[in-house]
Amino acid sequence: MNVLVINCGSSSLKYQVINSDTEEVLAKGLCERIGLDGRLVYQKAGCEREITDADMPTHKQAIQMVLDALVNQKTGALNSLEEIGAVGHRMVHGGEKFACSTVLNEEVLKVVEECSDLAPLHNPANLIGVRACQELMPGVPMVGVFDTAFHQTMPEKAYLYGIDYDYYEKYRVRKYGFHGTSHSYVSKRAAEIIGKPYEELKTIVCHLGNGASICAVKNGKSIDTSMGLTPLEGLIMGTRSGDIDPGAMEYLAKKENLDLEGVMTILNKKSGVQGLSHISSDFRDLEAAAAKNDQGGIRALETYIYRVAKYVGSYAAAMNGVDVICFTAGVGENGPDTRKGVCDYLGYLGVELDDEANQVRGEEKVISTPNSKVTVLCLPTNEELAIARETVELTRK
Repeated sequence: MNVLVINCGSSSLKYQVINSDTEEVLAKGLCERIGLDGRLVYQKAGCEREITDADMPTHKQAIQMVLDALVNQKTGALNSLEEIGAVGHRMVHGGEKFACSTVLNEEVLKVVEECSDLAPLHNPANLIGVRACQELMPGVPMVGVFDTAFHQTMPEKAYLYGIDYDYYEKYRVRKYGFHGTSHSYVSKRAAEIIGKPYEELKTIVCHLGNGASICAVKNGKSIDTSMGLTPLEGLIMGTRSGDIDPGAMEYLAKKENLDLEGVMTILNKKSGVQGLSHISSDFRDLEAAAAKNDQGGIRALETYIYRVAKYVGSYAAAMNGVDVICFTAGVGENGPDTRKGVCDYLGYLGVELDDEANQVRGEEKVISTPNSKVTVLCLPTNEELAIARETVELTRK
């Protein structure tokens, strides 16, 4: 079966077509600047990228352009759209309603819509993508794979905040976590690589990208994760602050005469390593600056690495030990210096990094020494493949 995987944002759309039997990517690309002067990027496996500038006033037009490209006589990856057996949609927030991936029908879509106030920037865009696919591909099964679903196994003691319990009962204010599809894929793949049963391992996954989170996976289940009600909690990120004393923001709001929207803009868009460095949210820029002894670059990287190491340590405590630590996503997969910086804090756990192996970028590799008490891995995530697998599992039942 061929599965079309869609990740639909407010003004962009990423897609892949994956053959579920071979798990090969037949074609991939993205649509940018939807609603403006749109651009389609399309790449058939083994071919050069094609870039087409064209108006995309709506997501429906964008998806239509994707479908047309897939069956283009010259470079199309498919002979006809009938070769697409199902569509897998990345859905950001399922609240407490979805503990697993789900076939999308009207009843399910209504519930997803009800969760939109928990992810106002993401869920409405995800739904627009589903609706557009339904119109253009009637009768093709649609599956929603939720970022939050993997973390629904967290115990109450991990997901509750220290505020009046009434707010949980009335509004479901609690930790939900994100990047669940990535944390699930990477933790399972790690078990395969080291040849041990997934259900018997204590694994910590460090998903370190522009958005970043850490997850404690005990016996195959998420028991804690660093992001919260929203993706703002936890690690220092590209432009997000991560954990901060709320009182500090009240103090700043008074000093800077900010309203709530102004405060949230600072926390989401003007903080993180960009705010700390005054250089960039891109770690390549920060590392280049730090190499030139720029104090902003050094400050941002050291603070970021320290926060990651603290979370790893706290999750080792939460699981009463750790067998495997995985580094994934843009920085995790391609940042030897960041990985080394984190692992330098973890000697008390028996972590020994192989400095030569740690130079790897973007490949699956054990980067700890044979004597290390904890296996450390560089392990690229593959959320699209994970979505395709979930889609096939649900639509073949």
